[in-house]
Amino acid sequence: MKRGIFTLFLLLNITQLPVIGVLFSTVQEGGIFAQELKAKVVVNTAQLSNTKTETFDALREKIEAFINERQWTNLQFRENEKIECNFNITVSSWSESDGLIKGSLLMTSSRPVYGSSYNTTLYSVKDGDFQFNFQPTDQLEWNPEFIDNNLTAMLAYYVYMIIGYDMDAMSPLGGTTYLQTAESIVNNAQNLGFPGWASFNNNKNRFGLLNDYLDGSMEDYRMLVYKYHREGLDQMLENTNTARTAITEALDLLEASKSARTMSQLPVLFTEYKRDELVNIYAGHGTSQEKEHAYNILFGINTSLGEYWEKLKK
Repeated sequence: MKRGIFTLFLLLNITQLPVIGVLFSTVQEGGIFAQELKAKVVVNTAQLSNTKTETFDALREKIEAFINERQWTNLQFRENEKIECNFNITVSSWSESDGLIKGSLLMTSSRPVYGSSYNTTLYSVKDGDFQFNFQPTDQLEWNPEFIDNNLTAMLAYYVYMIIGYDMDAMSPLGGTTYLQTAESIVNNAQNLGFPGWASFNNNKNRFGLLNDYLDGSMEDYRMLVYKYHREGLDQMLENTNTARTAITEALDLLEASKSARTMSQLPVLFTEYKRDELVNIYAGHGTSQEKEHAYNILFGINTSLGEYWEKLKK
């Protein structure tokens, strides 16, 4: 059994370490920090012909400080418990006169698998409407009662989405409070005049994805987030077969959520950022029935990744 566990974690590129403990904690002696996130920001300006390095260096530094140096909740995190996330911004156009920046954001958050050094992607999304005004002298402030800056509104929205997903992965529906805060930001940002907040005709924008996630008919999807991570991945070192069974059951929840809200993009997104991990969990492991069951669900949700799902059967 131990050999099988070791083999699986090699496939997942995991090196076993001492148990890291819970992902968040109440105040205890020593090493407690207030901030919840450990964000890395990249600003790509390769598409621009007119660029001033100092402007985008300032943008990167101020976004990192805005996210990392602020206490967003009343939770207390140790340094090694902070939620790791990446904000990769690709700038497609920039107007120096008014500081209008247009581009896209690829946001990815991750969490460690219990008892290992392996980080699993918890949420990843591409925002094609990442637009805002910015000057190097701007101070990024946040007042949830008065939202008048699209950049800080978008960043705060993603912060609470990240924390909400992380808390959902720790306990059933545990992120509700933080997701509702993100919902409040969406509602208050409707009048900023920037794309991405609209409450109609787009199930892929910031409103659409959060609205789906909080919809009562999608509770199975939120339970999937918990079951897949806490009852599945986090138990891999303890009992691989039991953990894989839990992950298979989590895929049933994925299928149920897709059936409940057929136009939702959340199940499709899940298959995209979990595809390699899912292949490693099933390929060469488990029963033929488990593999076939996983294949049928995943292929039914995202046929464009059929070449990946075929690997499940090996």
